Amino acid sequence: MSRAGHPAEASDLIDVDELINAYYDRKPDPSVPEQRVAFGTSGHRGSSLSTSFNEVHILATTQAIVDYRTEQGIHGPLFLGRDTHGLSLPAERSAVEVLVANGVDVRQDARDSWVPTPGVSHAILTYNRGRDADDPGRADGIVVTPSHNPPRDGGFKYNPPHGGPADTDATGWIADRANALIAADLEGVKRTKWSDIDSDKIGEYDFRDAYVRDLVNVIDMEAIKKSGIRIGADPMGGASVDYWSLIGEMYELDLTVVNPTVDPTWKFMTLDWDEKIRMDPSSPSAMAGLVARRSEYDILTGNDADADRHGIVTPDAGLINPNHFLAVAIDYLYSHRPGWSQDAAIGKTLVSSMIIDKVAASLGRRLLEVPVGFKWFVPGLLDGSVAFGGEESAGASFLRMDGGVWTTDKDGILLCLLASEILAVTGKTPSQRYAELEAEFGSSAYQRVDAPATPAQKAALSKLSPDAVTATELAGEPITAKLSHAPGNGAAIGGLKVQTDDAWFAARPSGTEDVYKLYAESLRGPEHLARVQVEAREVVDEALGEA
Repeated sequence: MSRAGHPAEASDLIDVDELINAYYDRKPDPSVPEQRVAFGTSGHRGSSLSTSFNEVHILATTQAIVDYRTEQGIHGPLFLGRDTHGLSLPAERSAVEVLVANGVDVRQDARDSWVPTPGVSHAILTYNRGRDADDPGRADGIVVTPSHNPPRDGGFKYNPPHGGPADTDATGWIADRANALIAADLEGVKRTKWSDIDSDKIGEYDFRDAYVRDLVNVIDMEAIKKSGIRIGADPMGGASVDYWSLIGEMYELDLTVVNPTVDPTWKFMTLDWDEKIRMDPSSPSAMAGLVARRSEYDILTGNDADADRHGIVTPDAGLINPNHFLAVAIDYLYSHRPGWSQDAAIGKTLVSSMIIDKVAASLGRRLLEVPVGFKWFVPGLLDGSVAFGGEESAGASFLRMDGGVWTTDKDGILLCLLASEILAVTGKTPSQRYAELEAEFGSSAYQRVDAPATPAQKAALSKLSPDAVTATELAGEPITAKLSHAPGNGAAIGGLKVQTDDAWFAARPSGTEDVYKLYAESLRGPEHLARVQVEAREVVDEALGEA
């Protein structure tokens, strides 16, 4: 019997001392692929217990970031934040040792506490406001977080002066440089031991106060206050815990931090779908404890460890599917932000729900459909040409009331507050509004599953041409588009998307396992979705041929 959704037990918990000791004691072998620095869509991630996230990795990666910013002419301050994972504090200190030795003006949290990813993005953009794109005094940042990953993991990501996730050109350069430094036994890495660092060498910045005080310019906090709605915010043991308490206090909201506990074992969590502890606010299993309390509040919200993801729970529906909330958020925002440009597009990833397409059309707004990865929304959020960017994995951000940029990284706190604003202003929960959207546009059935694929098949899928698809119909409907590049920006999607008027599927190879990810949706219900999935596998298998 699966234990998914059930409370964690003692046998599920990490030994924090063992984890931290391994961070310092284990030395990676650069000839082993799994022990090299590798940046995914959200930085380098791994575990000290598998020798994939250790002191050597962070010293080398930090030096590589210093070298990269020098190469790019970036000489302003570097904002540094960490989340609540057990490996985050040791990694943050390793980073400071290198940054200080290299003379970087590093800014840490004034409270010596945790900093959510959106807090770092907000700090970078606030500092850089009004500076030219080539100004050498621009700031950038590092966030030490593996996001929603299990407690044994660590993560390290770089945000350039635009405030959002670094693109592949930057991360590829940094990873190559870091691995070269590791292979050279860290020759070329400058370092000042933590115990030898003078406190005046480290700058301070109050990330929390700056972020929370500015929220009034992006969310209608007065409407939430006047409505008197009861809000329950669950930081899920993450970096947003003190942010939520200050939000409630500063804006006089009826807001309760339902679980203020921070524990690097996350022993208070319910287990995720695979019986692992994972702080994913979009997962019904990980959010089971919060869903059980839905009758106690008008709106319940959850955030992952670095608060770049959101989860919304309502009394009438429980946990809202992330795609559903994105559609509601877009529908509401583009109708309640008169300061936004009428030309500002709606940003979505190509594996997000078709309901968003329908909402965009009903609003008369341009839809910008991009590959998976929040980095694709950064330019548009910066210049205001995209007012909202959202991913199917419960990550999104949007512009200030006046159409200016807020954050260029995902902001889970912001989206959680938006859920309360929607209820306060419309009198409807986001789930009630979504039911109205489905009544108008069709009932969405959406699922992502993994299918086996050899390394050769994965490589072939990532380079597949639409011409390889010979089918003309999908689940009884004419195929209207076959895509290997995103229609919004022409960027390669690293896979294939096929769509009809009422359904679509997308297939992308996994970067870590011998599978491909098959996303599919139908507006004709679950039975039609099942047909789409069966035929999607047939289409992919035929297109891959003998690869």
